[in-house]
Amino acid sequence: MSKSKKEDKAVKKQHAENKAKDPQPAVTEVSEKKAKKQKAKLYDKELKRLHVELVKLQEWVVAKGLKVVIVFEGRDGAGKGGTIKAITERVSPRVFKVVALPAPSDREKTQMYVQRYIPHFPAAGEVVIFDRSWYNRAGVERVMGFTDPKYVERFLELVPGVEKVMIESGIILLKYWLEVSPEEQERRLRSRIDDGRKIWKLSPMDVKSYTRWDDYTLARDEMFKASDSSWAPWFVAKSEDKKSVRLNIISHLLSQIPYKEIPHEKVVLPKRKDLGKKYKPANYPFKFIPEVI
Repeated sequence: MSKSKKEDKAVKKQHAENKAKDPQPAVTEVSEKKAKKQKAKLYDKELKRLHVELVKLQEWVVAKGLKVVIVFEGRDGAGKGGTIKAITERVSPRVFKVVALPAPSDREKTQMYVQRYIPHFPAAGEVVIFDRSWYNRAGVERVMGFTDPKYVERFLELVPGVEKVMIESGIILLKYWLEVSPEEQERRLRSRIDDGRKIWKLSPMDVKSYTRWDDYTLARDEMFKASDSSWAPWFVAKSEDKKSVRLNIISHLLSQIPYKEIPHEKVVLPKRKDLGKKYKPANYPFKFIPEVI
């Protein structure tokens, strides 16, 4: 063996030994876990702060009799449901109402298209969130061939005027489109297949529409071109990171509706009176559930 080959062999051997002794991979793994934990803490802290602001907004909406409509659209797997849940989990369902309509019935198919959505519009002191909306006509109905193209064209012509009437009637309208990459969409849809908690989210329609990325892109672009008006603009949110998009949308939502904190008198709980003195609990054979935890 030549001298140069022996030297190369010795260098490779030493490199392998050093790599085996090097604790860097383990250190990197620990660092990544710490970074994820820290990121989760920051997310929880910021979400808590935003939830407090949403409660203030809620009280302002009720006090001032505001009417708010929030529309969420986007591709399957873009994170609409998680974002809506983040918005509503700490506010009253009597004020923040979520509307997710099923496929239209045979009767509804014969109605004026927007008719099935109008009954869900807010009264004074309400916020209505549409998890998909009348824009189904410009999206899924168009791409999947559920309606005649002439009806899609007519919808795109009329929708700006309809939304203008909504706003002139006193409704605050916010429209959000969640944008996700094809790679991240695929990852999320696949995760639904393997997770028993998420399998209900994967409908046959999701599977069919998965193959029509370009068709949905075209439908989105033409929808924006027709309905991105000065009085009802579309706001696009990048949703590659689910937690980030939730915080970003809530922050934006709060910035779009001017509100102030409603003053409260400080609540002080009174002392309990006659606790267990006037009445002794009955010795009833309550059917307690098993304590498995």
